[in-house]
Amino acid sequence: MTDMIENCGLVFLKMHGLGNDFVVVDARGRENPVTPALARAIGDRHFGIGFDQLALIRDDSGVVAVDYWNSDGTLSDACGNATRCVARLIMQETGATSVILRTGRGDLRCEDAGEGLIRVNMGQPQLEWHEIPLAREMGTLKLPLDGAPSATGMGNPHCSYFVADAAAVDLDALGPATEHDPLFPERTNVQVVEVLDRQNLRVRVWERGVGHTLASGSSSCAVAVAAARRGLADRAVTVHLDGGKLRIDWREDGVWMTGPTMLVAEGVLSPEFLETAR
Repeated sequence: MTDMIENCGLVFLKMHGLGNDFVVVDARGRENPVTPALARAIGDRHFGIGFDQLALIRDDSGVVAVDYWNSDGTLSDACGNATRCVARLIMQETGATSVILRTGRGDLRCEDAGEGLIRVNMGQPQLEWHEIPLAREMGTLKLPLDGAPSATGMGNPHCSYFVADAAAVDLDALGPATEHDPLFPERTNVQVVEVLDRQNLRVRVWERGVGHTLASGSSSCAVAVAAARRGLADRAVTVHLDGGKLRIDWREDGVWMTGPTMLVAEGVLSPEFLETAR
């Protein structure tokens, strides 16, 4: 893994899972360098590096923990693709074929699935209104919104619209309108889902605090759960995202997600940039 270089800047990695891109900072054994202001500055795709999430690796009582920062400077409890990326790094570092990562979602088991793939158990979905959470008591399978979407919690809230043609939906309009709907007190991630058949779902994603993104692991888990609950698909499906494919399997012990990761580059944020990002 990488180290922060004292007085010379801050070392980072750039990674992605199917185009869902991340800046990874290793702060184990050091003071946490990330603040909301720094996260926003690094996340700017013109004046910073740009990311969908920043993954901060830290120690937590001997367990490797990960915090997820959105590009708007807010924190999220879950990010499936970033979890897989960090798991790859830790397994390469230790030589292990599995690792437990501590997240706001809980302790997640990650495994080397072979052929360059990493899988992670994202835990059981949250299906009750207060777990997701919603603003008031109601059923979560079909919400009282136009299009009757489903709500699912995967450590973060999700709202999934089932549509005839995912490509035809104006996600840049539907996404922010749903994200900020009063029904979601903590805002929500938004997906449009086209059921291709019982084993394949075409999905486009709007992430809260980020915007339109090429892929999302927790969103893929949420739509797979929602499709199975609605009787539209099997519990094991392939989710076809703008950036590629993830395999989702809703098992008795949780929702497992399998997919590729990519290490793009290693770099150093300059002291000049860090000073302006305070």
